[in-house]
Amino acid sequence: MQFAPMSFQGKTAIVTGGGRDIGRACAMRLAAQGARVAINYFSSAEGAKTAVGEIMSAGGEAFALKGDMTQPLDVAELVTETQIRFGDKIDILVHVTGGLVARKTVQEMDVAHWNKVMALNATSLFLMVKAVVPRMSAGGSIVALASQAGRDGGGPGAVAYASSKGAVMTMTRALAKELAPGIRVNALCPGMIDTDFHNIFTKPEVRANVAKATPLKREGTSEDCAELVAFLASDQAAFMTGNCVDINGGLLFS
Repeated sequence: MQFAPMSFQGKTAIVTGGGRDIGRACAMRLAAQGARVAINYFSSAEGAKTAVGEIMSAGGEAFALKGDMTQPLDVAELVTETQIRFGDKIDILVHVTGGLVARKTVQEMDVAHWNKVMALNATSLFLMVKAVVPRMSAGGSIVALASQAGRDGGGPGAVAYASSKGAVMTMTRALAKELAPGIRVNALCPGMIDTDFHNIFTKPEVRANVAKATPLKREGTSEDCAELVAFLASDQAAFMTGNCVDINGGLLFS
């Protein structure tokens, strides 16, 4: 018996937040398996542009476009440009756009902060799905980035972030029902992953303690996440939809 490797040959993928860390790793992984990749970025221009260069140097197809995925016009521009470059049909959406913004307790935050975090993590996913789904045919796949914080409430000052990622998880389940059977929708719930998120918002000693407490004794990598994203987007995961899959080295079992 022979087992076919995952292949996205002839397929078009959009990766939002694709200029750094997990998003960039996802773009590279999908391209390595044959996908044409549209990379959205907001502030990580260098990472997005070097990703495009590496993909094209290897014989693949890719482009990068700056855009704020909380803004409908920027979302529409990304989808339109993808269709102009790669054809009408979009097969895969990997939505990595999101962030903590700042650690604030309920008493410290104002409504503007709450709304900004919810828009960045949840509204952006809504807008991308709304724009992409009419261009997807049967067999399409959406993979969102939730968080372990959506399960356990996150660390200090993460009420808004954890709530928004909980919304992503619930949206994943609801969309899986609404878009079935033609389009599958799944999400990742990453734990401690070695990214700029933790470089900025988590103290080194906290990261070291978390890694030590993790059964696998390390932080995860962007590539770890990208491998899971590629699997969930592939036909090998054809009977998986509505799943919020933990990837945390065994730190949390759900």
